[in-house]
Amino acid sequence: MDGVEFLTWLRNRDLREGPRLLPPLLWSTLPWLEASKVSVNLSPPLFSSQPQAGRRQTLPRGPQIIDLYVVYAIVTAVIQVVYMGIVGSFPFNSFLSGVLSCVGTAVLAVCLRIQVNKENKEFKDLPPERAYADFVLCNLVLHLVVMNFLG
Repeated sequence: MDGVEFLTWLRNRDLREGPRLLPPLLWSTLPWLEASKVSVNLSPPLFSSQPQAGRRQTLPRGPQIIDLYVVYAIVTAVIQVVYMGIVGSFPFNSFLSGVLSCVGTAVLAVCLRIQVNKENKEFKDLPPERAYADFVLCNLVLHLVVMNFLG
């Protein structure tokens, strides 16, 4: 059994035999496998114009906005770290306050996204309004601590 036959067997084996060793995303990163003599399509496309059955084509608007907010908070923290590396960290309390504020806000936003996700079974009894209220209250407490740490 050569390498291509082994990978074909690995890809097509039954799920009852145990978990797959290679995730599907890894199959698309093996370009030499597509050019081989295997007639089975081992690398599914990452982006398809036709969605697979049972999958959503796009996320709802709410989680998209939360995801953008998380990315914004993390990018702001990275910019602050780069600025501190270039200019210096004379008021170190200010630097720590700014970075902890960004990271804490991102963590709270990820928690919010987990709570408002309709597919999450753990928080199905939690109304979204309660999750948003918790997010606002925790952000208020976080920023009060950050303001106190500033001095």
